[in-house]
Amino acid sequence: MATTITHRNVNIVTLAAGETIAGQCRPGDIALVQEGDGWWTNFVGDDGAVDSYDAPFGSYNEALWAAKAAAEFGGGLEE
Repeated sequence: MATTITHRNVNIVTLAAGETIAGQCRPGDIALVQEGDGWWTNFVGDDGAVDSYDAPFGSYNEALWAAKAAAEFGGGLEE
């Protein structure tokens, strides 16, 4: 089951195995997803498009801190 924390009015959603970003997140959310190579920090855009950093983090805590930092500065990646 996905868990959500809110930081600076941004939802940071940690997905459980088998859950999808599209099924659990809304525009403006940041999704943390564990894959074989680490924890990915994904940003859900206004149009539902998903963007992420170019490499995963080695731990959940690193990904969470990156998500919190992104929330501090407006929610993530800029185009």
